[in-house]
Amino acid sequence: MALRIPLHLLLLIVPICANLEGDALYALRRAVNDPENVLQSWDPTLVDPCTWFHVTCDAQNRVTRLDLGNAKLSGKLVPELGKLERLQYLELYMNKLMGPIPAEVGRLRSLVSLDLYNNNLTGSIPPSLSNLSNLKFLRLNGNRLSGRIPRELTKLGNLKILDVSNNDLCGTIPTSGSFSKLTEESFMNNSRLEGPELMGFVKYDVGGC
Repeated sequence: MALRIPLHLLLLIVPICANLEGDALYALRRAVNDPENVLQSWDPTLVDPCTWFHVTCDAQNRVTRLDLGNAKLSGKLVPELGKLERLQYLELYMNKLMGPIPAEVGRLRSLVSLDLYNNNLTGSIPPSLSNLSNLKFLRLNGNRLSGRIPRELTKLGNLKILDVSNNDLCGTIPTSGSFSKLTEESFMNNSRLEGPELMGFVKYDVGGC
């Protein structure tokens, strides 16, 4: 027997989701410095964040895009970003963001493009990004990321472009799955990377890190 949700309850669900997403975005605003006031319109008292500049929503008022590339933002990313369940584009490139990439970004199952390049991000690449099954573009180049390239990322079957160049990554480069079609340019200028993983000759977990 199909469960029927009364209309008055259904009308409540969308604003609740929108408020949760507004809270998540406002957490980001609180965590960053914004010298150009590009986030000035981010008013947490509004019903949803869909009227905020640099935020795009779908017909259900759920956030689908965050476009804050080259906005002169500094500060840190926040785990609350993982609550934006319908987010497809997370564009935070060419800022001065620092600190780690939150593992919670791996909850963004609708994400198509993750662009965090040319910041000052540190720490390792979260293996949780392997959960982003719709991801086509993953650009993390031009940061200070360290550690190994998670082998789990080879499971990203829709991945078209990966760029982790110009970081401080180490170990070997996975070569299976979606990584089998990538070129050396995706990994260049990581002085501690040892080159492609050679199955049967070089073990993934040996040396370099």
